[in-house]
Amino acid sequence: MPSRPLKPCAVPGCSNLTQGRYCHEHQQKEQQKKYDRHRYYDEYVRDKNTRDFYHSKEWQRIRRAALDRDKHLCQHCFAKKRITPADVVDHIVPVKVDWSLRLSLCNLQSLCNACHNKKTAEDKKKYGEGRVKKF
Repeated sequence: MPSRPLKPCAVPGCSNLTQGRYCHEHQQKEQQKKYDRHRYYDEYVRDKNTRDFYHSKEWQRIRRAALDRDKHLCQHCFAKKRITPADVVDHIVPVKVDWSLRLSLCNLQSLCNACHNKKTAEDKKKYGEGRVKKF
């Protein structure tokens, strides 16, 4: 099978050629920026209780159980007869809306990134957005 043709790096002004989006030099910088964004969100935007919960051993155990139950497949895609690997375990009723359901296996579903982003957008419309509202 022939390899993909080389194309310019996505960083403006970079003349390096790559098969992916970024050349080797800029790929590491993009990963660092992404790490820093997630770290900033965890430290300053997400509330402390939620951050501690998502770093707890209880969450890791229940997350693994949900993925195993759903056979590591996205449940929204599976309902549409598509096979897509699950990347995220999502709370059906968000943690900020009902804290007591955070470790309930029946409140968890395995989703791919695309379906999780759609569901999160729907939740923001349904429950509101920001610190003033519930979501």
